[in-house]
Amino acid sequence: MNTFRVLRHVWLLLVLAPMPAWAGMVRVYITNSAGDSIHVIDPATNKVVQQIKGIEGAHGIAFSPDGSRVYVSNEVDSTLDVFDRKTGKLIKKVALSGHPNNIAVAKDGRIVVGIARGPGALDIIDPATLTRTKSVPVNGQLHNVYVTPDGKYAVTASIRTGVLTVIDLATDQPAWEVKLDKGIRPMTIEAGPDGATKRIFVQLSDLNGFAVVDFAARKEVARIKLPDARTEFEVDAGRASAPSHGIGVAPDGKTLWVTSIPNNAVYVYSLEDLELVGEVALPSLKLPGHGPISAVANWVTFTPDSKTIYVSNSGLRSISAIDTKSMKLIAVVPVGEVPKRINTLIISDRPGSAATSSEKRASLH
Repeated sequence: MNTFRVLRHVWLLLVLAPMPAWAGMVRVYITNSAGDSIHVIDPATNKVVQQIKGIEGAHGIAFSPDGSRVYVSNEVDSTLDVFDRKTGKLIKKVALSGHPNNIAVAKDGRIVVGIARGPGALDIIDPATLTRTKSVPVNGQLHNVYVTPDGKYAVTASIRTGVLTVIDLATDQPAWEVKLDKGIRPMTIEAGPDGATKRIFVQLSDLNGFAVVDFAARKEVARIKLPDARTEFEVDAGRASAPSHGIGVAPDGKTLWVTSIPNNAVYVYSLEDLELVGEVALPSLKLPGHGPISAVANWVTFTPDSKTIYVSNSGLRSISAIDTKSMKLIAVVPVGEVPKRINTLIISDRPGSAATSSEKRASLH
């Protein structure tokens, strides 16, 4: 059996379905896009417990299925950088076909990397040899890539073309695509009761909100605009094209969380009917002669018990921790320069059906 798939009965997921209290280790990883390090937070204490140093232009971050390796897309060198999780030391830099953005890991351990330059492609990396084995052509340069909860497909999308492409991971070929009327930004995936993909929630250029794509119907079925801001926040002009740039389905499958840069807030929707059920204000920066300055909220990730959501504050060099039940900010953790991609690593020290069931519902943000 491939040691990258199973080691000491360790199960690794980025987001998990409902389960009992998790027995094992949980860590939240943040890439600092304008710095040269990755910060690692222990959600039990909301303290930084590790830094992986020596990587500039870090973008996407993911993990090997056994939890021993950390994968990071390197925008400066156009490589996939592979680190040892425990020591933080670089294992290898894997040359890619072009400038990368987001990454994801398939159930068999293969790493898929979105290429954001040239015509666009999905690079596929073999975990055993750490070499690029294939580049799948797609319609447009890729900003994001995800693996569906059942592990059958990679979901990719382009800002430039507005095309969402679903790639069959059994054949490494595009299965279908859908064209939206705006550039596609972050996405998150909802699984149905059987573990199959149900809906994809898609953030778009110039939309302070999100679109809903029905996976079976292969089309957009709804579009939701976030509430108007009650306070005007100062935001760098370069952020205007992506006002809503972070979205995630909670592991318990009950709520959808959506960030807003101009509103400086996170909005909570009931997943069942997409009704707004809450709003959480984020920290702001106050300087003499200025109005409140937005935290520039970006990506989100959750603890496996759904009790805490973490939001990267790209404008404040910090991460917000929010209690999902009370919908209140509980901690602001300082990290590096312009933190963006944020993911959760979970390593269980006990096997069981709950982990297997959860694996079917896993998704990436």
